[in-house]
Amino acid sequence: MTASGGDTQHGIRRRNLARVLRTVAGHGPLSRAAVAARIGLTRAGVAPLVDELLRAGLLVETGRVATGGRGRPGSELAVSDRGPAGIGAEIGVDHLAVCAVDLRGRVRARVATDAANRHRAPGPVLRHLSALLTEVTAEISAEGLRPAGLTVAVPGLVARDATTVVHAPNLGWRAADLAPGLAGATAPEGGSSAVPLTVENEANLGALAELRLGGDAPPPDFVHVSAEIGIGAAVVVDGQLLRGARGFAGELGHVPVYPDGPPCDCGGRGCLEQYAGEQAVLRAGGLTPERAAAHPGPGARIGLLARRAADGDAAVVRALHEAGAALGIALAGAVNLLDPQAVVLGGALAGLAPWVLPSLERELALRTAVTAEDGRAGGPGVRVSRLGADGPLLGAAHAALQGVLDDPLHSCAPAHPPRN
Repeated sequence: MTASGGDTQHGIRRRNLARVLRTVAGHGPLSRAAVAARIGLTRAGVAPLVDELLRAGLLVETGRVATGGRGRPGSELAVSDRGPAGIGAEIGVDHLAVCAVDLRGRVRARVATDAANRHRAPGPVLRHLSALLTEVTAEISAEGLRPAGLTVAVPGLVARDATTVVHAPNLGWRAADLAPGLAGATAPEGGSSAVPLTVENEANLGALAELRLGGDAPPPDFVHVSAEIGIGAAVVVDGQLLRGARGFAGELGHVPVYPDGPPCDCGGRGCLEQYAGEQAVLRAGGLTPERAAAHPGPGARIGLLARRAADGDAAVVRALHEAGAALGIALAGAVNLLDPQAVVLGGALAGLAPWVLPSLERELALRTAVTAEDGRAGGPGVRVSRLGADGPLLGAAHAALQGVLDDPLHSCAPAHPPRN
C-alpha cells in the first residue's frame, strides 16, 4: 500500500532534506556524523541526502576535517555562500529599503532611501521600490547568488495568503495588489522573473526576526510591539504567528485607549497611535511639523526624540512618559487575554525604551491580572529587541528563504509565478 500526502517516500525524503539543510544552516559547519546525530538518522541514512544537497549547490565541504567521532574522519559541511538568497523589502511611510541574505544568514546587499510615501499612490512607490530591487539583484548576482523569493513588509493589513494590502492607513492605501507593480523586479538580466512574492505586515516580520535572530532561546510565547509613524504588534504562540481569521491579528495601534479621544485615520477615536505614535509624541514634545521635517529618513525623528530626552528636554521626556503609559494600557488587555511569557519592544520603540519603559511597566503592573513566572504581580517581563528598526526588513529577507529551507531541491527548479 502506498502512503498518502507527506508520508510518501518522496514526502519523507523532502522533509529529511529540509532537516539536513536547516541543521547545517543553523549549527554548521558540521560533520556528517554530527548532522546525523542532531536529526536522529544514521550516518548511512544522511549520506545520500548530503550528496543531493552538495550536487544542488546548497551545501559545500569546507575542507576542514572533522575529528572526535567514531570511524574515519570526514570533512565538515557548511551551507553555500552562493546559490539562493532571500530578498526582503520594506515600504515605510518615509522610506524604502531592500536587503538580501544568503543561506548563512549574512546580509549580502542592502540599500535604503528616503521616500515620502504617505498618501502617495501605490504605482510610483512600487516603481521606486522596483529600482532598488533591481539594484540589489544585480549586486548579488555578481556574487553568484540568485533570488529565491521576495517578501515585502508593509505597515498595514494584508489579506491572508495574498499579495494585496487591504488597508494601510498611514500610507493611505486600500485594496492595493503589489504583485503587478513588482513583476520582474528581482530577475537577473536575462533570467526568469517568476520568484515567489509574499506581502506581510511589518510587525509580523519583526516578530519572526525576533524568533530567528533576536538572541539565544527566545520565548515561544510573546507579544512583539513595533512603532514608527504607526504602531503594530504581532502575537507569537508556541513559536508561531497568531494571524486571526482574516490575517489581521495584532492591530494594537488602533486599540482605543481613551474612547473619547481624538479621531484617528482608521475611523475610530482615541486609538493608541494618537498617544504613542511618532507624530503624536513629536507634537506632545513641542516639536513642530516643520522642525520634524528637517529630520527625514528612517529613524531620524525617533533619534531626535531620543537625543532631546537624553539632554533632559522636559516636554519630550513627559511626552515619552505619556506614550509609555498609553502603550501599557493597550498592552494590558492583550496580556490579560493571551498570558504571554514576554512583551518585546522592537522597531523605533527599542531606541526610546529608557523613557518609555517605566510608565509602560507601571501600567502593566496595575492592570494585568496574571502574575509573572516568579509569582510576582504585574504579568510578563518587558524586553527590548536587539534588532531595533532593522527587524521587519531582516525578517522579510529571512522569510523569503523559507521555501528553500522547507523544500530544498524544489527551490533549485525553475520558479513558478506566485499565486495572487
